Amino acid sequence: MTGQDPVTGQDPAARPDPGPAGAPAPSLQRRLLAAALVLILGALVVAGLAIGLILDRFVRGQLDARLDAQVAALVAGLEPGGALRLDRALDGPPFDRPGSGWYWQVRRGGAALRSGSLSGHDLALAAPVPAPSENRPRPADGVGPRGEALILRVLVLPDATSVAASAPRAALQRPLREAGLALAASLGVLGLCLAAGAVAQVRLGLRPLDRLRRDLADVRAGRRARVPEAQPAEIRPLSAEVNALLDQNAAQLAQARTHVANLAHGLKTPLATMGLVLSDPARDPDGRLARLVGTMDRSVRHHLRRARAGARGGAVRARTPLAGPLRDLAAALERLHADKGVAVTVAVAPGLAAACDPQDLDEMLGNLIDNACQWCRGAVRITAGAAEPGIRIAVEDDGPGLDPEAMARAARRGQRLDETVPGHGFGLAITTELAELYGGGLDLGRAPLGGLMATLRLPG
Repeated sequence: MTGQDPVTGQDPAARPDPGPAGAPAPSLQRRLLAAALVLILGALVVAGLAIGLILDRFVRGQLDARLDAQVAALVAGLEPGGALRLDRALDGPPFDRPGSGWYWQVRRGGAALRSGSLSGHDLALAAPVPAPSENRPRPADGVGPRGEALILRVLVLPDATSVAASAPRAALQRPLREAGLALAASLGVLGLCLAAGAVAQVRLGLRPLDRLRRDLADVRAGRRARVPEAQPAEIRPLSAEVNALLDQNAAQLAQARTHVANLAHGLKTPLATMGLVLSDPARDPDGRLARLVGTMDRSVRHHLRRARAGARGGAVRARTPLAGPLRDLAAALERLHADKGVAVTVAVAPGLAAACDPQDLDEMLGNLIDNACQWCRGAVRITAGAAEPGIRIAVEDDGPGLDPEAMARAARRGQRLDETVPGHGFGLAITTELAELYGGGLDLGRAPLGGLMATLRLPG
């Protein structure tokens, strides 16, 4: 719950954690996307191989079935007896086109019957003719008369008659290639869709974390006091722990502020009083005691300032609206100075808020308004508005005002410009110290009303 970096002036929450040795911080989103893309790619490769194998078996099965039908027709067309003849012509398309690769051949000993597509050539098998089988063709490879690769189905009958039918290997490879191209395109489109879905899913799934980050930024900036409890089930324990930490931090800050306030009241006023008493030369002829008291006062104020700044390490998240406190203080001080007939007017821009503790804001504004009411002739005007890099609150009066030298002395602790006016001379100095603790300040100048104008600058 810290503010800006005192060295770089940057917001630590806005800078990514460089990780060890300056390495970039690991990204949960990139890790999830990489895992999803690897799994999608692996699934697509496995699916492509499986579908390709299924297509190969399907196309090969269709081709084998066609060749087996041709072999069965040839076996059925063989005339019984010793001569090797067919009782009908079996050169239907595509077995009638020479050089097409669609061939058939029936061989018994030295006699052979051939399809017209062989043009009198023999069908050479790449392996020896298999032994007679149980009336079922077997696969084989061969080469056509033009050297083309063939897919064959061969059936050897009990009388050693071999019946073979072939198809060009391109009849298997061409459909597989065309189907493979279509399959690759389909899987590519599917992969892109799945990748887009994974990106959308990861971003949608991590959106609650981004919303939690914005909620924490709002807490740190003072726009909200706690992280909303309405979170997804997986993030709800984290938000509950963060809220518990915020509550514990607030309790510790309140305790620290109490101790600091007690110490401030216990030391600052007595030391200041001693300094005023010892300012009389008759009481401290050589000024040694006054110097010691001054040293003690500076040391106490230095350590109190550090303690209060440390206690406010998380107070930057507290933003206090201005309209309410200004109007309440103006009304209270008008009643307090009713015998003087003071009229206090307030003009505050809508929605204006100061990034500081409400008690400190009341103390600063109370000092300035009370000082203006004491020195005015009858009118005090308060205006507040936005100004880079925060807000600006101007308190002016129509009193006699101060010259530049008196303005410089008025901001010092214990300096009273008029002994007839009640007070100890600490108001403007305390206001200046508090404003500087929050990164602001106090400026004194001539008011348009004719008196003093005190301009308080605070972070917004």
